Amino acid sequence: MWPLIRILPVKTNFQFVRFAKFAAVISAVAVIASLARAMIPFEPPCGGLNCGIDFTGGTVIELSTAPKQVDLSAARAAVSGLELGDPQVQGFGDGTAAMVRYQPPAGANADQVAEQVRGVLTQALGQVRFDAPDVVGAKVSGELFQSGLMALGLAILLMLVYIWFRFELQFGVGAVVALFHDVILTFGIIAFFRLEFSLTTVAAILTVIGYSMNDTVVVFDRLRENLRKYKRMPLRELIDLSINETLSRTIITGLTAVLALAGLAVFGGPTLFGMSLVLMFGIVIGTYSSIYVAAPVILLWGVKRGEEEAQPLKPADVRP
Repeated sequence: MWPLIRILPVKTNFQFVRFAKFAAVISAVAVIASLARAMIPFEPPCGGLNCGIDFTGGTVIELSTAPKQVDLSAARAAVSGLELGDPQVQGFGDGTAAMVRYQPPAGANADQVAEQVRGVLTQALGQVRFDAPDVVGAKVSGELFQSGLMALGLAILLMLVYIWFRFELQFGVGAVVALFHDVILTFGIIAFFRLEFSLTTVAAILTVIGYSMNDTVVVFDRLRENLRKYKRMPLRELIDLSINETLSRTIITGLTAVLALAGLAVFGGPTLFGMSLVLMFGIVIGTYSSIYVAAPVILLWGVKRGEEEAQPLKPADVRP
């Protein structure tokens, strides 16, 4: 039985296309629910998302207790006792430094609040050296939020151009529809679980886009090979064949990444937990969208086989 990869069948014969309509209904409902949860209530700049200091503004203070290790638990307890918005304590470096982020109360003097924070941290940690506080203003935060959304939109546009160049337009459209599906559902997960939406989360979503596109390209590449090899095989059977031929590779790659991210979520602390959860969900939903979002677009549109064209799926051709 070793290696354990032998447990996976060499060849599968699942009829994925048969459940495409059912999956489309589920995806549509999930997308609508995710959009509603992420945008309602509409509170600029983030709507229903739980935006972090990167997008809402706040203060960042760096401290050091060298050569002694920072007691992060004591620091968090000290800061949480103050009436601050979204206080966070994150260690970095060799363990003797930490970063404290918080939102001052509305109308409060930022310098006075910073002095109060330094005071409680000194009482909790003993001898501490502080760097000058870094204040992130609301205007800068709004610009960061817009820049993050522009980065996501540009990434999806470039993916469309790449797939169009490498394959055909319908392949590009299928890939982009799958990407929109993955991004919207990822935003929904962030909103439903009230995960912090920050620049780190934007980086995680960009990673999800890259993984989802990679998985889609693998399926499309095998589909293109089979289109040349089996010129008389019905398109729906070709799609099933291509997905089944790449399924073991997809499972192995996805499972390996999920296991690594699970370890990061468990041992990485609260700072990395949200990012790890977003990435794990993105890997799973990226695999799903490659099969039940990107591939069905090809089935509906049709593709060319040399001089002949595989016609799009007609309602009369659908078998129960």
